[in-house]
Amino acid sequence: MSHHKKRVYPQAQVPYIASMPIVAEQQQSQQQIDQTAYAMGNLQLNNRANSFTQLAQNQQFPGSGKVVNQLYPVDLFTELPPPIRDLSLPPPPITISQDNIVTPSEYSNVPYQYVRSTLNAVPKTNSLLKKTKLPFAIVIRPYLHLQDSDNQVPLNTDGVIVRCRRCRSYMNPFVVFINQGRKWQCNICRFKNDVPFGFDQNLQGAPINRYERNEIKNSVVDYLAPVEYSVREPPPSVYVFLLDVSQNAVKNGLLATSARTILENIEFLPNHDGRTRIAIICVDHSLHYFYVPLDDDYEVSDEDDEESDGEEEDEDEEEEDVDDSETIQMFDIGDLDEPFLPMPSDELVVPLKYCKNNLETLLKKIPEIFQDTHSSKFALGPALKAASNLIKSTGGKVEVISSTLPNTGIGKLKKRSEQGILNTPKESSQLLSCKDSFYKTFTIECNKLQITVDMFLASEDYMDVATLSHLGRFSGGQTHFYPGFNATSLNDVTKFTRELSRHLSMDISMEAVMRVRCSTGLRATSFFGHFFNRSSDLCAFSTMPRDQSYLFGISIEDSLMAEYCYLQVSTLLTLNTGERRIRVMTLALPTSESAREVFASADQLAITDFMTQNAVTKALNSSMYSARDFITKSLEDILNAYKKEISMSNINSVTSLNLCANLRMLPLLMNGLSKHIALRPGVVPSDYRASALNRLETEHLHYLIKSVYPTVYSLHDMPDEVGLPDFEGKTVLPEPINATISLFERYGLYLIDNSAELFLWVGGDAVPELLIDVFNTDTISQIPVGKSELPLLNDSPFNERLRRIIGRIRENNDTITFQSLYIIRGPSINEPANLNSEKDMASLRLWALSTLVEDKVLNCASYREYLQSMKTSINR
Repeated sequence: MSHHKKRVYPQAQVPYIASMPIVAEQQQSQQQIDQTAYAMGNLQLNNRANSFTQLAQNQQFPGSGKVVNQLYPVDLFTELPPPIRDLSLPPPPITISQDNIVTPSEYSNVPYQYVRSTLNAVPKTNSLLKKTKLPFAIVIRPYLHLQDSDNQVPLNTDGVIVRCRRCRSYMNPFVVFINQGRKWQCNICRFKNDVPFGFDQNLQGAPINRYERNEIKNSVVDYLAPVEYSVREPPPSVYVFLLDVSQNAVKNGLLATSARTILENIEFLPNHDGRTRIAIICVDHSLHYFYVPLDDDYEVSDEDDEESDGEEEDEDEEEEDVDDSETIQMFDIGDLDEPFLPMPSDELVVPLKYCKNNLETLLKKIPEIFQDTHSSKFALGPALKAASNLIKSTGGKVEVISSTLPNTGIGKLKKRSEQGILNTPKESSQLLSCKDSFYKTFTIECNKLQITVDMFLASEDYMDVATLSHLGRFSGGQTHFYPGFNATSLNDVTKFTRELSRHLSMDISMEAVMRVRCSTGLRATSFFGHFFNRSSDLCAFSTMPRDQSYLFGISIEDSLMAEYCYLQVSTLLTLNTGERRIRVMTLALPTSESAREVFASADQLAITDFMTQNAVTKALNSSMYSARDFITKSLEDILNAYKKEISMSNINSVTSLNLCANLRMLPLLMNGLSKHIALRPGVVPSDYRASALNRLETEHLHYLIKSVYPTVYSLHDMPDEVGLPDFEGKTVLPEPINATISLFERYGLYLIDNSAELFLWVGGDAVPELLIDVFNTDTISQIPVGKSELPLLNDSPFNERLRRIIGRIRENNDTITFQSLYIIRGPSINEPANLNSEKDMASLRLWALSTLVEDKVLNCASYREYLQSMKTSINR
């Protein structure tokens, strides 16, 4: 029996603030637009983005065989409150003529989850692109899940890799076979190539149908790369853990928590080929290396003996003789200026397969070894140099887990004074810049050695995230920040351990490079993401994670004469299995001479990603003001261009603010982006600001949109089926409501999801029945507040449904993020104002309210005010 049949909560105790009325004609027109838009979305979901059927919003012009998207104009002021269901729609469809595809199928064009263009109809000329003021870029997501096995793509293993002799693009569904199939014409550069011997045969030499080959039928395909695609033997997966063992890390429990988490997940480290190797270095004022012998049940083979022959010990090695020892030993190196290895690297970086038991023993002992430490030092710079020296022959990942600001040796940092600088033009240059050049130059060395650095920073103190995040930014890694961490808090420990566990078990690729090849006339000119830009168009990743995405800006340098243009993203990498592979993703886009068609095919979510990446760059390199100004002016330019090119004939163009329906969420997203903690005005601690900027750089588009415009659910009045499993066993989520406090009832219960945290807002006048069903108390002052979890109430079906909803939101296989839950008690009618005892609650309320981005937040304009300022600006 559902909860609502058992108990009905009060519904309307306070007046509802209604939106402005819409006249009947406008309302009817709006309903038609909405119906068409959602029909479009449903059709596209069923038929995929490259469907060949005539979609509802497509139209075909006389004399043309090309189907284009139809433009639906709307007045943004009649769109209030904004129809946020648009945020879950797929992008405008890409319809490619069957004549342009070798073997038409639903997989002929790349799914938008892999490659997503800001423009699904590309202007034929740069002048037309400039007229529209729309950006042209592609959002790239090479892998969709943390585990590769969750989403396997077609794999070619026959060694036949067909590439254009001129542009080096790969064969794909859009090439043309000519001369009775003996040649093929490249769709990227139009060069005519010979079809190689073996293309129409299998590995046994038997004839096959070329039109059934993976690269002909699928726009996303993997190749097993032959030896000529490798410069050396595929390296093993290598993990070096740099553990902070200073006083801070011991006192706040980070050392014990991280050691236990690594211990619990050591068997889940990617080790598909059995070659994964591990080293552990503990760091305070010295470097503490560990010799880990082989497990007792493993006997050294002749091959292992040969590998160890000829190894020479460093002349500065400690006096202890470990060659004949079967016990774990620690070596302390106090020379931070020239840190050296106490023994050959092969004996410090040990094979997981043969040393697992001893590694587990060591991880259990580490907290005990350093429990009485008095050292307040953390020599990160020397430790990084030591780690790179340790694995310079193989490359790998360096996992830094720290609670202390680096304060000794090379790369030592000091706390920056924030007073008088926050929220000023000096904030970016003095608080968000890299403070020590070591962290820039070291990443260059990391790229040469194929080393990635990941940072896990958990502390109650200042950590200079702005400087330390450079390590991950340019080496393909990431920086994770846990402010206020203390292991006495179960919620702190849960978030840290869940995220570190997911990170360690995530599949990775080594020695990866990515390049995009474009049709003649197009060129990739700007690159955003965590990697090292090795040349004008080659992005290098020492290791490529599975939880990051990338954005490449595209320029039109010559007129596009053909009806379609193409962009092909290829990634060469080494998997954990030891295989060298090439992943090829090919996107076909129609071209257009019409601004109307270009606007009708623009993707507002991909454009938001483009705006975000450029704003982050400006925030880091210039100022917060220039970042927000870029967002505002870019939107103004688009609205002005739309007015000039599309709606000039509209007699209401002065009194209305017009845009096409497929872009009607763009102003809302730009308003939300300006209010994001990474970019908004006001006093934001620099570590928080730097961490938010770092997160925006790599977030998958789905989570990026949620962080810009948080998802809000009303829970106290949810339908009976919500919170229960559907026919597939997945928990049904409520329909989101607009992110505005005007929709919050004083007696209501609301959940806010901003992709980083979850906020459960409990109305200050919630009835006792609701409180009992959720928290097992009838007094609102008794509910837990702050970072917490819902209690487990076995006799409350409503409580179970809420926990299912929260669990479903946290249940993801494409990000390591685990969202903490913050419970907030809303104000009540009888609550005294300015209660000193409620200071913490006031801060929590302000934090939660800052996510309701349609409202006036922290001196930032409400969405209605934002639209009004836009209208005033473009009508000047």
